[in-house]
Amino acid sequence: MLQQITRILWPVLTGILIALLVIREFPELTGRTKGIELNLIETATPVAPRDGAIVSYADAVERAAPAVVNIYTSKVVETRVHPLANDPAFRNFFNLPSEPRRQRMQSSLGSGVIVSGNGYLLTNHHVIAGADDVIVELRDGRTAKANIVGTDPDTDIAVLKVELTDLPALVLTTSPGRVGDFVFAIGNPFGVGQTVTMGILSAVGRNQIGVANYENFIQTDAAINPGNSGGALINIRGELVGINTAIFSRSGGSNGIGFAIPASVAVEIMQDLIDHGTVIRGWLGIETQPLTVDLARSFGVRQNAGVLVAGVFRRSPAQLADILPGDILTHLNGERVTEGRAAMDQVAEIEPGTQIELKLLRQGQEIVRQVVIGQRPKTGL
Repeated sequence: MLQQITRILWPVLTGILIALLVIREFPELTGRTKGIELNLIETATPVAPRDGAIVSYADAVERAAPAVVNIYTSKVVETRVHPLANDPAFRNFFNLPSEPRRQRMQSSLGSGVIVSGNGYLLTNHHVIAGADDVIVELRDGRTAKANIVGTDPDTDIAVLKVELTDLPALVLTTSPGRVGDFVFAIGNPFGVGQTVTMGILSAVGRNQIGVANYENFIQTDAAINPGNSGGALINIRGELVGINTAIFSRSGGSNGIGFAIPASVAVEIMQDLIDHGTVIRGWLGIETQPLTVDLARSFGVRQNAGVLVAGVFRRSPAQLADILPGDILTHLNGERVTEGRAAMDQVAEIEPGTQIELKLLRQGQEIVRQVVIGQRPKTGL
């Protein structure tokens, strides 16, 4: 009998022991929870997933970031002691000096990009406009006073030079990439220090933004804020794609629509500023406006016939070639003209002294004019 009971008890005891072990290891089976243990694994570098996708762009940022600098500018501005100080009667009554003024120092900040080992930097014209002193601070802590080599307000580009050795320089790419590519904005937003933000290349060839006379912007949703101006927009290889310039914002902060000047354009401007002190552009000497439905009807032409010549500057290449206000420009060197600003940008890229052919409509009749392109005056015409 004892042996029979023993044979029955052993399996029962074994089952109870197994059940206790299961409950201890898997308390959720009883509705209770077990204390959570974190088992963190630290790795020196991110591990790429099996499909080869990149999980970190730190290498690209590290290649580019040393060449992005903080720019601090200062200028002395004069303010009047009283808003009525312009009134001679007010000054005489209170026996005030003829020109009461008070001087104060005005400071601003921005970013810049070192593009050559011998000290040339790219930034925006609006970052250093009117500055008496420009100080550049590198990521390694070095600072230097920068000389302004030249500026081009028409594209909002400025070139600076610093006298420092062992300078890092960004690799430039002539192609901005494809829409959808990852890009990174590096700069000094709000003066907090060098900051990297990430986004995609949203669009290329943006114009009519209203921030420059010649516009061919890269659009990105990488966060760009005040202080980022003049900084770098780079790709996943750490190459310079563009110079961050402007944001579209109603609040003053980043709304995900930022604009950068393509690196290829910025370098062309820089070369002209270094070589000539100014940017040499072709100039026709006309003002254009879109051919609206009403204007097209009044001229008896199709709306998509071309663009209207709204004005002609005196002694300009256009006037010398007998182009008149009211003419409709239809073709430039055989290419159809559909948008006035694009046509004038095309003219700007033509070397002064080059002869081009224009086709126009005048009173419904096609005329052809040979025009020798001039150099765009510095007055901003």
